[in-house]
Amino acid sequence: MNGVIEALHIFDEHNSPILSHTYTSRPLSPSYLLPLYLEHPAPRPNLIYLPNTNPPTLVFSLKHANLLFLLTTSSEVEPLLVLEFLHRIVDSFEEFLGTPLLAHKIESNYDVVAQLLTEMCDAGTINTTEPNALRDLVEVEGFMGKLLGNLNLPTKPTFSNPSPASLLAQQSTLALPWRRNNVRHTQNELYADVIETLSVTLAPSGRPLAAFANGTIAFTSKVSGVPDIVVTLTGPTGKHNLGSIIDLPVFHPCVRLAKWREQPGILSFIPPDGRFTLAGYEVDLLPLGARNLGNMSASANNLKLPVSLEIKTCLGPTGSDFEVRLTVNRIPGTSGGGAGGSGSSSNYPLSSASGVSRGMGGGPQPGTPASPTLQDLKVTVPLPADVRNLAEIRTAKGDATYNPGDRFLEWTIPNKDVAAGFASHFALRCTVVGQSISGEDEDDNDDPTGFGFNTSSVGGRDWSYDAGEPAPYQSASDLLSGGDKKLTAEQEKEEKERRDGKLAQQNKILMPSSASVSFAVKGWTASGIKVESIVLDPRRSKGLAETVRPFKGVKYLTVSKGGVEIRC
Repeated sequence: MNGVIEALHIFDEHNSPILSHTYTSRPLSPSYLLPLYLEHPAPRPNLIYLPNTNPPTLVFSLKHANLLFLLTTSSEVEPLLVLEFLHRIVDSFEEFLGTPLLAHKIESNYDVVAQLLTEMCDAGTINTTEPNALRDLVEVEGFMGKLLGNLNLPTKPTFSNPSPASLLAQQSTLALPWRRNNVRHTQNELYADVIETLSVTLAPSGRPLAAFANGTIAFTSKVSGVPDIVVTLTGPTGKHNLGSIIDLPVFHPCVRLAKWREQPGILSFIPPDGRFTLAGYEVDLLPLGARNLGNMSASANNLKLPVSLEIKTCLGPTGSDFEVRLTVNRIPGTSGGGAGGSGSSSNYPLSSASGVSRGMGGGPQPGTPASPTLQDLKVTVPLPADVRNLAEIRTAKGDATYNPGDRFLEWTIPNKDVAAGFASHFALRCTVVGQSISGEDEDDNDDPTGFGFNTSSVGGRDWSYDAGEPAPYQSASDLLSGGDKKLTAEQEKEEKERRDGKLAQQNKILMPSSASVSFAVKGWTASGIKVESIVLDPRRSKGLAETVRPFKGVKYLTVSKGGVEIRC
């Protein structure tokens, strides 16, 4: 697959073209391409094949900040390579134009955008995509340069003999495409953020069916020269079995893979300047021995999730109620868990030397490994399409909202209610209303019109007209009984039970089939993976004095965006 990229088109939120960049060949025009793309029903895939064009064309798409990026090629190409290239384009635009990425920024800075697209892809072949390397290739004119751009001011040429040390540093830097030349900072800082996203599926009994944590290590390096850094990771049981815990590890090109293969958990690298994604991983939260059916019940407690979710359906006499119960569990804090090493701090912006951040009262600072903080708690309950409305929503804490058009119920619990007691219980109960019924079975005496009587009989008497058998206006039995046939108490009870049973059967299809919870926990990771130390090696670093001690810090965050789901 040696295909090339032919063109890139960018559209704004109104699907108006704001930029078209052609790399090679004669690609489809944006006015012809966009209707073909919009013909596909939403949600549209990232890769669409157009067989009826001449030649047949592959269209790669990406939506970001209300902008639509369409990339076309008529030859076979590696799909993941092209999709990654689109993400790199967005990252480069945000790096040079600032965030958020807006349409007017692209239009007003076309000189910078054109340079970026030309340097990143040469004649359809992907070239330089690292932001730090692009900073040395793309000229960004400042405000004074734009103001004085038309003035020809005389300048005196200056000649200087660079020192051997600077030449050596420049040569070593040129071999690193992810780091720009001559990096200088007044304050040297090294930060690491460990962010994990949960994906957990629970059975109706609470038994976990699948539980994964997808982690990302974001690193921020603001160190002068060319630093050489070693980051040491540790697991819940130490470093000896970290290689068996972490699955599918991915690394930034700066990481030395040989060092990781030799010692799993050791990340040795020369970082780019600024913030970047150092590594990613996946951890199976279910123990290997607990994946068997015989041990699944015991593994539910081993997950140690910050919340527990339970849903009960078909409640009430007619089975039209369901209840969601949410339990906030206590998250145990750790005594340390920070980045060690000379001149380091465990949690930024401030922490003590012992690895525990202190608050105003002398206790652990909230949001640190010593005192994790749960926030942004929200429960989402999808409802079937047959549900017309929710007649009643009852909750003691939080706000529950339901929009019939969205077909899901959202229950948000404020952070102050969660922080009031870390081991607390919340409950939500709702009554569903189904679609109106247009008719019933012929053998039932239910009301098909909705006005409280049957068309053929009222009060237990038949009012239908039969011309073949004339009958008196009132029979003798009707005159004696007053025209009403009253049911006994036992018959009324049986009739009510029959009606409630029928309604309960009808309301079964109105019950939710699942519920999910979203939250964020600062200072805690579900997998237990932590950064043990961040060490800057002054002997292997270049352009940095041995007396420099950069400030170091680590933060931990676990996020569930509807990732913890329980089935009914």
